[in-house]
Amino acid sequence: MDQRDIRVLSLVLLCLIVSESITAKVAEAQQNRPNILFCIADDASFPHMGAYGCSWVKTPGFDRVAREGLLFTNAYTPNAKCAPSRACILTGRNSWQLKQAGNHMAFFPPEFKTYVEALADAGYFVGRTAKGWAPGVAVDATGKRRNPAGPAYNRLKAKPPAKGISAIDYAANFEQFLKDCPQEKSWCFWYGGLEPHRRYEYGSGVSKAGKKLTDIDRVPAYWPDTEVIRNDMLDYAYEIEHFDWHLVRMLEALEQQNQLDNTIVVVTADNGMPFPRVKGQEYERSNHLPLAIMWKKGINGKNRTIDDYVSFIDFAPTFIEAAGLQWEQTGMQPTAGRSLSDIFHSNQSGVINPRRDHVLIGKERHDIGRPFDQGYPIRGIVKGGMLYLKNDEPGRWPAGNPETGYLNCDGSPTKTAILNLRRAGKQESFWTWAFGRRKAEELYSIQDDPECLQNLADLPRFQTIKNALKQQLQEELIAQKDPRALGKGAVFEGYQYSDARTRNFYHRFMKGEKVKAGWVNETDFEVGPLD
Repeated sequence: MDQRDIRVLSLVLLCLIVSESITAKVAEAQQNRPNILFCIADDASFPHMGAYGCSWVKTPGFDRVAREGLLFTNAYTPNAKCAPSRACILTGRNSWQLKQAGNHMAFFPPEFKTYVEALADAGYFVGRTAKGWAPGVAVDATGKRRNPAGPAYNRLKAKPPAKGISAIDYAANFEQFLKDCPQEKSWCFWYGGLEPHRRYEYGSGVSKAGKKLTDIDRVPAYWPDTEVIRNDMLDYAYEIEHFDWHLVRMLEALEQQNQLDNTIVVVTADNGMPFPRVKGQEYERSNHLPLAIMWKKGINGKNRTIDDYVSFIDFAPTFIEAAGLQWEQTGMQPTAGRSLSDIFHSNQSGVINPRRDHVLIGKERHDIGRPFDQGYPIRGIVKGGMLYLKNDEPGRWPAGNPETGYLNCDGSPTKTAILNLRRAGKQESFWTWAFGRRKAEELYSIQDDPECLQNLADLPRFQTIKNALKQQLQEELIAQKDPRALGKGAVFEGYQYSDARTRNFYHRFMKGEKVKAGWVNETDFEVGPLD
């Protein structure tokens, strides 16, 4: 072998050594990337978790995450309905930036890649149990069906403790996911519990959980304080506790496998409780949601309470950054969200970043039942303890049309009780708060009036505050290219429902066709005009 051959061989060996070293470092880096467990309850309001001081809902799992990590007091979804809220989480974009996915029961555009898909492309093992992005239809660029939250782990079942509770054994399916995950890979799992979404087994909170009607310290002022409503609230609490029980099991499984320390655990909900004036609206209890985050290796300190305003569009940038990725390299559309790493790296409580002083909220078309498949468009801003809302179509019914059953409000004992009171000519204020038409502008001091009952928008002494919030809202919406702010809001009503059976529901129903919504009680329809 001559000198030239020796030099070539040496160079080849050197390249192999360097290549193996780089491969080993990449593998090590991938193993050290945090796992992500994202836990999202279906319809649970702030502050209905034990860590917030709620005594009639027991949530040891949520409380542990808060105690060993961070408890957020000002976390908001941009849109208080299942599908658009989840779309915001997955993409890091506000619902008015998501085209069809800004509506409920919609098509999810292929152009919007999710953080789950980006992490999968980067080598993460991904999966979900129960409800991912839903309801709606999502396909990729080839037309193949996809769930933006990852492939399903739903095979393992258990006997549910009450009617209306899912038979999916969430925790067992999570453990199966962990078994399937290759040892050298980090993972990302979406726990989408189906509770406390309706329907409930009436009285289960008392009969099965041993709760008492007197456990509830206060019924919100926009509902009558009756035995029926208190039972409904306790049934809701029982279902939150079922969701939390599976969370407890998941945390224990991670601890047993020595994976808890390097796992980002996020626990929240998609929108407020499925009761009148909450879910599907844009009030304080609609969009303000519980949030606790734990990551022992990545968060400084523990048992910290965070008062910064954070939005659900902040989750995706947080996960992408924690995984060591650059947003621009993921193939995801630009985000208005901000990584929570500044909060993670602090060791303080209270306000960490003064620039996190507000969030934007809004909605377009939610559920069915309005003429011409119309929605009830709203845009709003929460800042400095104030909530400003701009109702772009105040002539429409905010909770859905009366004659089709107020279909943007789930059927429930509470809903029926409020409607029956009005029919009897009693306590009509409850109906007005839940279902009545609203003014074009609303302003509330949520520090003093968290139930948003006193509209301050027309009072002279609040005009300066209102106008400042209104201007900031409009400027930010224009910067985000919101079609509604640009005078092109009708585009949202032109998007089709993903299920043909729900299209043109109002006119088919009014012509006598036996179409059913599935989430309305038979007694909730109004006969005759209410104007």
